[in-house]
Amino acid sequence: MSSTPTRETARRAFAVEFNDMGYTFKESEEEMAPNYALMPTGERANRVFLVGTLTETEDVGDDAEYWRGRVVDPTGTFFVYAGQYQPDPAAVLRDVEPPEYVAVVGKPGTYETDDGTVNVSVRPESISVVDAATRDRWVAETAERTIERVRAFNEEGNEYAAMAREEYGDNVDRYRREVISALESLDDTEPEPEPEPEPSA
Repeated sequence: MSSTPTRETARRAFAVEFNDMGYTFKESEEEMAPNYALMPTGERANRVFLVGTLTETEDVGDDAEYWRGRVVDPTGTFFVYAGQYQPDPAAVLRDVEPPEYVAVVGKPGTYETDDGTVNVSVRPESISVVDAATRDRWVAETAERTIERVRAFNEEGNEYAAMAREEYGDNVDRYRREVISALESLDDTEPEPEPEPEPSA
């Protein structure tokens, strides 16, 4: 029997929910136990999967390269940080010229500022440039997953929803509204106009 641990499912979340994921926890006292971020719609996330527009990159390191990427979806902004321990994602952030659509798989991380604000960011395992169709498909599928979590939020026995209610409150309708807005943003994308036919001689 293999002792290789299975990788956690990468959860899909829009930026508006991701940035509210300020509470983290472990489910065991073991040293190597995974760290989870609690999603306000009632799910745990050890890894996340997001697709959006990379609008800006910056090397914010002091002594060594440490790249910050700003990735925007229809609901807000994800911040992605990669340094020497994430060489492949860091290389993408260094080399890609924004704006580009990118797909990111990584781990959510939290950082508390001096004034007590909790900032949430992604430590990427991979970043790849994708096309508009991939971004649109991610928006549609993430909308579906978010609505599934919202619908299950008040189900009896939903332990992560109970935790979320305690940590964040029970106003999950705002995420339903953001889903509608995100889906409407896809409808607003105008197709490229067809080129005018050349006049015949």
